[in-house]
Amino acid sequence: MIVLGVESSCDETGVGIVRRHPDGTCELLADEVASSVDQHARFGGVVPEIASRAHLEAIVPAMRRALSTAGIAKPDALAVTIGPGLAGALLVGVAAAKAYAAAWDIPLFALNHLGGHVAVDTLEHGPMPPCVALLVSGGHTHLLHVTDLAEPIVEMGSTVDDAAGEAFDKVARLLDLGFPGGPALDAAAAHGDPVAIAFPRGMTGPRDPRYDFSFSGLKTAVARYVEAAQRNGTELPIPDIAASFQEAVADVLTMKAVRAAQDVGVDTLVLGGGATANSRIRSMAEERCAAAGLTLRVPKPRLCTDNGVMIATLGAHVIAGGAEPSPLTVATDPGLSVSTSQIR
Repeated sequence: MIVLGVESSCDETGVGIVRRHPDGTCELLADEVASSVDQHARFGGVVPEIASRAHLEAIVPAMRRALSTAGIAKPDALAVTIGPGLAGALLVGVAAAKAYAAAWDIPLFALNHLGGHVAVDTLEHGPMPPCVALLVSGGHTHLLHVTDLAEPIVEMGSTVDDAAGEAFDKVARLLDLGFPGGPALDAAAAHGDPVAIAFPRGMTGPRDPRYDFSFSGLKTAVARYVEAAQRNGTELPIPDIAASFQEAVADVLTMKAVRAAQDVGVDTLVLGGGATANSRIRSMAEERCAAAGLTLRVPKPRLCTDNGVMIATLGAHVIAGGAEPSPLTVATDPGLSVSTSQIR
């Protein structure tokens, strides 16, 4: 079974192709990603209209490159991100997927973007046992309980305000580090002291929800620190600010993720989403999982960011689980719940 995946939920146009083998493993055949991030940089964030236009320009060339790399004329099935994501961006990818599926006369599977971030880990680490997944990106911060990739995923907690990746972008903008903020802050933090500034750990009190997150207060604390320094005419210790901010984010994310895994009785924690490429989030997760006796699974950074491979991989697992194809009349759902793995 060869499955092609199309991803267009934000600013990356992804086309990926995988082959699922009889033993349940998936083999990567092609991974093409066209990012419009440079077009958004001067605005300090993703502009939906620009992203949609970029998808229109990139989808056909990306499809041709992927098919050529895989050495196939067409796949056996096509999977596409139906949501969550930016409405206009999703429309481009779904419209293209429907057209290809109709032209090739192959089944279409409309899938959840968030489930793809979990499924892609199987390309490196093999079949996935029951686990807790921590998904961290520019638009999402979720703790998920996964029993089977072909079954509905249970959301244990999520952010109540800013997603962690969004907070990275906003703090980077405060410090004039550019967009996207994650890599810039990570680079600056490498030269800073993570305990130099005592930034708050949001929603970690005894009466706070065990699995939910809040990063708005942390972002505001950084803003107040910067404003105070500017009023006093003191030079901003940007490396220390970056390192202390990054430490606060990683501390909360990994603490709650390990807690969730222990609470539901699983021995595996999976990290996914673009923000998990952050070096401190990864290293702290490794330290805490080792201390708790948990197995940590993290895809390589390229597979953590949005890509078509993750949707193709999720499609392969859903198909193997006996799912029926989605109709060609299926609509996008920008606010799709993580518990809905497929729209039929």
